[in-house]
Parts: sequence; C-alpha cells; structure tokens
Amino acid sequence: MQKNADAALPEPRVGIGVIIKNDRNEVLLGLRMSSHGAGEWAFPGGHLEFGETVFETAKREVKEETDLDIDQFELVSVCDEMRYIKSDNKHYLNLSILGHYTGGEPKNMEPHKCKEWKWFPLDQIPSNMFEPSGIALNNLRDKVIYRPAR
Repeated sequence: MQKNADAALPEPRVGIGVIIKNDRNEVLLGLRMSSHGAGEWAFPGGHLEFGETVFETAKREVKEETDLDIDQFELVSVCDEMRYIKSDNKHYLNLSILGHYTGGEPKNMEPHKCKEWKWFPLDQIPSNMFEPSGIALNNLRDKVIYRPAR
C-alpha cells in the first residue's frame, strides 16, 4: 500500500456508526441507497465534522437520520474500511458507538440516502451488511475494539 508522503493521495475520512439496541435486544439498521454501500444494511451514522466530538457526531447523525434521541455513549469498535479504495477512491476509519435508546419509532428523515429503517434481532442479522457495521457487531459480540483490515 502506498503511503501518503507527498499528499497526492486523498486523506482518509472518519465515519461514525451508532449501534442502537431496543429492549427486545434488536438493533436498528437502515438499507443504504448511496453508491458507497448501496443495498447494504448499516447503522445510522455519518462523517465526523471538524470541531465535533465523536459522541456529538453520534447524537447528531442519529437525530438527522432517524429523529431518535440517544445518550450514554460507549466506543465499541474501530475498523479500517479499505474495500472502496479502488472502486470509489475512499478510505475510512470507522468508529462504532453504542448509544442508549430511550424509545420512540425511527423515522426515515433522509429517504434519498436510506430506503428504510428496521429493527433486527441479533440472531437474524441480514447477510448483506455494510462492512463497518458487520465488523462492529462482531467486535461488540467478541468484546474486541479493533481488528485490522483484511
């Protein structure tokens, strides 16, 4: 892998995904419509913005995408997402946050980005998972924060 010594390569971005579990031990997933992960199920989330903390991003993105309010955050997973380097020229460092769900039904606030939001039991997770969301679930289950990219 070429390093970015001459600044000719794009810089990696930081993505934040938020794991929300309800009282039935189900997780909230959205069916992505963007080119980056289109047709894959993912946690709500988005880009870390300049001057914003990881937990502020988590709270903001969940509200923007689902209209849900969350709090009591915990970092549960870190992964390098490099599968889109060749196809989309994108490299992400993804942080997954567990956020406390306080109730309410998710609304699809960005229908141009997400087809639907749906609750899934942990033993019935779809096979077409967005890579960082799938890794985050595995890391949460195994109590591992970081796994290197494959």
